[in-house]
Amino acid sequence: MRLADTPVPARAGGDADAVRNDAATAVPGSVAVPGSAVVPESTVVPESTGDAFAAAVAALEAGRDAVAEVRDDLVFEDWPAPKRLAPYAIALAVTAYRDGEEAGTGKLVLLHDTAGQEGWTGTFRVVAQVNADVEEEMAADPLLGEVGWSWLTDALDLHAPGYCAPSGTVTRVITEGYGRKADDPPSTGFELRASWCPGDDEIEDEICGAVLAWSDVLAAAAGLPAQPPGTRAIGNRKRGGPGTGSRRQR
Repeated sequence: MRLADTPVPARAGGDADAVRNDAATAVPGSVAVPGSAVVPESTVVPESTGDAFAAAVAALEAGRDAVAEVRDDLVFEDWPAPKRLAPYAIALAVTAYRDGEEAGTGKLVLLHDTAGQEGWTGTFRVVAQVNADVEEEMAADPLLGEVGWSWLTDALDLHAPGYCAPSGTVTRVITEGYGRKADDPPSTGFELRASWCPGDDEIEDEICGAVLAWSDVLAAAAGLPAQPPGTRAIGNRKRGGPGTGSRRQR
């Protein structure tokens, strides 16, 4: 039973909602390449386009590796990239563990369209999803939507401050059992779906930072420490200062 969908800034391109249904859908004329990336098979790709996407994929993987190096409570894996949202795409999935038990999951997709798309401010867009179990008291808090969205914007301000046109929703869910499941205890959950365009300046840093921000949001939602004790920080790469992205919702 959905308690509420908390709206956040207006959608830009509708990518966040589309990823869930499209992630496993195959489209004729597309092929997968290493790292769960997708490029159109029948298209002759200009060398500059291929280089730009390859660099973006490398930046995404660098962000993943940076988080994996310092966190053993987040486990990453490749995920089938959606085929219908953009000509080029790569996807990651992550599972969060708390005290050895699964506490949350996430997916992140990087889209690339050399022509851009409606609502985009450049040729790349990041789509992220975070799901986590939360305490019933937290799920019932009317401020959960605002707090959940602030987890994302604060993390982007830190790691990818050039972000533009953020869009998404925060949903809290209570699941109750009936009939044969009447004895099952109620469960409460949190879901954030969001998308944004990484800043054009230092695009590779912005894409790498998007992975760090996504990981921070999942850690917050799953009740994990922001930075595990005894590990080196993987914070801001120091470009532009905090707050830039929240002011650039073009």
